[in-house]
Amino acid sequence: MAENNQSRNPEIQYIRVLQMENGSLDMEKAVHDYDPEKVPVKGHFYMPVQCQQCKNPPCVKVCPVHATWQEPDGITVIDYNWCIGCRYCEAACPYWARRFNFTKPSIPADRLNPEMDYLSNRPRSQGVMEKCHFCLQRTRAGRYPACLEVCPTGTRKFGNILDPNSEVSYILKNKRVFIQLKEELGTSPRFFYYFDV
Repeated sequence: MAENNQSRNPEIQYIRVLQMENGSLDMEKAVHDYDPEKVPVKGHFYMPVQCQQCKNPPCVKVCPVHATWQEPDGITVIDYNWCIGCRYCEAACPYWARRFNFTKPSIPADRLNPEMDYLSNRPRSQGVMEKCHFCLQRTRAGRYPACLEVCPTGTRKFGNILDPNSEVSYILKNKRVFIQLKEELGTSPRFFYYFDV
């Protein structure tokens, strides 16, 4: 939140952690609202979900004003000045990755991250959509997304899938990749889940 100048009140999160029953990967049956104080619940696992940076993003196709598009590097972005807040992209996203600012976002002045990029972490106004953009202000400068750097277990990985020497390429070749969420929809997610065994 600090890196991406996300609203603190109301709080807007880009990563949603789903509570799912062991043995099920049905996102439609996942629990979104659970008591974090009672985690973990026996017989359940927790799966983080965010923008999947689809190769074939349905959110882009439905935007009537072309306020969202896919950059040449594959990252789907939003121009907050163009967004009219129709929420078509939110309805089209099968991963529930888009967030709408229903009220005026609040960021205390002393908490504002001054290192901003036009298409990523500049403050947004009320009535527009926003989502994860892989911290463009960081990744395009050769740094990792903030969520990867703060992950206490090191389970998040990021890199160029086209580079055969990248850590991500190694993982996809050598680890047990078990899912691309809702792969059957043809969105071609660029977000993979794997076992480290």
